[in-house]
Amino acid sequence: MAETRNLILEIGTEEIPARFCAPALEQLKENAEKALAEARLDYEVADVFGTPRRLVLYVRNLALMQRDVEVEVKGPPRKAAFDAAGNPTVAAQKFAAGQGVAVADLEVRADEKGGEYVYARKRILGEPAEKVLPPLLAGLVTSIHWPKAMRWADREIRYARPIKWILAMLGEERVPFSVDGIETVTTTRGHRVLGPAEPIPVKNADDYFAKVAAGYVMVDQGVRKQVIWQQVTAEAARIGGHVRRDEALLDEVTWLVEQPTAFAGSFAPEYLEVPSAVLVTTMKENQRCFPVYRDEESDELLPYFIGVRNGGLEHIDIVRAGNEKVVAARLADARFFWDEDRRQPLEAYNAKLKEAVFQEKLGTQFQRVERLVALARAIGQALELTPVEQEQAVKAAWLCKADLATRMVFEFPELQGYMGKQYLLKEGGDPAVAEAIYEHYLPRGAGDDLPRTRPGIVVALADKLDTLAGYFSIGLIPTGSQDPFALRRAAQGVVQTLVENGIRVDLTALASLAIEQYHLSGSEAQKVLSDLMEFFRARVKVLLEQREVRYDVIDAVLAAGCRDVTDAVHRAEALAAAMAEPDFAAVTGAFKRVANLAGKANEAGAVSADINPARFTEAAERDLYGAFVDLRPEMKRAYDAGEYLTFYRLATRLKAPVDAFLDTVRVNVEDDQVRANRYALLQALGALLSAPADLSKLQG
Repeated sequence: MAETRNLILEIGTEEIPARFCAPALEQLKENAEKALAEARLDYEVADVFGTPRRLVLYVRNLALMQRDVEVEVKGPPRKAAFDAAGNPTVAAQKFAAGQGVAVADLEVRADEKGGEYVYARKRILGEPAEKVLPPLLAGLVTSIHWPKAMRWADREIRYARPIKWILAMLGEERVPFSVDGIETVTTTRGHRVLGPAEPIPVKNADDYFAKVAAGYVMVDQGVRKQVIWQQVTAEAARIGGHVRRDEALLDEVTWLVEQPTAFAGSFAPEYLEVPSAVLVTTMKENQRCFPVYRDEESDELLPYFIGVRNGGLEHIDIVRAGNEKVVAARLADARFFWDEDRRQPLEAYNAKLKEAVFQEKLGTQFQRVERLVALARAIGQALELTPVEQEQAVKAAWLCKADLATRMVFEFPELQGYMGKQYLLKEGGDPAVAEAIYEHYLPRGAGDDLPRTRPGIVVALADKLDTLAGYFSIGLIPTGSQDPFALRRAAQGVVQTLVENGIRVDLTALASLAIEQYHLSGSEAQKVLSDLMEFFRARVKVLLEQREVRYDVIDAVLAAGCRDVTDAVHRAEALAAAMAEPDFAAVTGAFKRVANLAGKANEAGAVSADINPARFTEAAERDLYGAFVDLRPEMKRAYDAGEYLTFYRLATRLKAPVDAFLDTVRVNVEDDQVRANRYALLQALGALLSAPADLSKLQG
């Protein structure tokens, strides 16, 4: 068994921004595994750990020698390597010498294209890890890509924050290398405040973890996160409250500290008069604190917060008092914004939208609101809202952007929509309108809530369709992975809102209504509509993929159209369910042949206007026509009712006559009228079978 040692690499830095840390560790692990594999250095497992001040790679049981490897190198063509008598030429001799093999050991054989070439097979002996690791580890240090990087002092390297030390050890030995003049060491450093002032000697890779722990550093981010949550929940319980697990906040706090200690702070109860989301946002965004609720189910806040310090219990009262002072100042600002914004009605803020640019080529936010009002009215009619709901939707469209001009939303943009709802409710406005104002931003991202009230759905659709139509009209269409204006998210929101609420509507008609607001020429409008519907088609495909629908089923359904996206999803789910049933699965091959033959008939123009039963000459075609005529009314009724699984189950009754026709009837006969009549039968049958989904797209 090969001899092994454990490897430790620690990149010590100044405090790295919290949002950079986890992605950096992911890169370090991925790059290390790739580099070790390419270097032929076997190991048991590679783990990564980290804090704001250090990124750590730990490799368990790393082989001390590279694996030997046999390689094959392709050389010159046989004609160039050997003369007519079979003697090696200079080309063969130079190739053999370059590969370190004898000319007699060269092999001649054909490559994948049939040409004959000379090949050299050689064995490359492994080198010691101590020789391979220095450049490998140096490369790992510099391989991390940072969202933002900086230079410091006179160094050339760019990093998220200045590198202060690099510890690198294989077993008990230092791995010697330098990065931009920073030499590796066999020492680490403890907590900036609690740890010793001097560097901490490390005996070997395994000793590292004990030494950093003794230096008051909790280096395992998973353990650190668990400890933080245990401390936070314990502190909340101690003061009679409850905290909700917020993964984003918990992750951020985990990457802000090396030695966590949670503490409870308080603020003046009068601040609870401010809407709870404002207080929660203030505490989370400004102070990275956990708000405390009365109980697990209630949205009622208590006048407390839970903070996490980077240190121990020493002087915790001073830390608590400092945090309480800052939180109080933040909440006082929020209270001021809340009071000042309510000095005038929400509608009054619309005037300020005339000075706020939506997009340079698309006008102001006020012009956008005018479009939303017209679009909400049209969409409301399309969705058959009641007169009361219609007016609620139009009123919500008129007010939905007003809070953008308030002090509160200027300070906390993430509260847009929520604040509009709160301000309208506080002034005694219609609760349905207030809810629609809030809902029109939904969903804000993957997994978010969807609008559920009918006025809210209308304004949400209007908002997203207006954005999409506007940006598409000026050519700002997402390409590749680039989507700076979040248009894919907007389109996905439209699709999800329609599908999850079971809304049956022609999306092409709604998109046309949105495009009309921009007064484009006929050809321009048609081009934008075509591009936009193709964009929606891709979003429907994504939604079906997320529901684990087979790719060929998705292609078949989308080929039949997706103007009504809710219907398209229902058709896909029905076809997928039908294909899981043995009776339908057994007949899909025959139906696919029918669809393909019908398609060829359409392409060749070989179809007569009507089927003429008098021209049938074979019993099988008469039987198929009879079965088709008998089943067509039932299948059409099921199709029109959206009962697609029933449609496919009825279709299985055609199996026997379809099989008999395909097995015994030749379609391409010489008689033009008979041939055209048979194609007409296939076209009619194919059109019926492929109405919900183009069966020719199915695989197998």
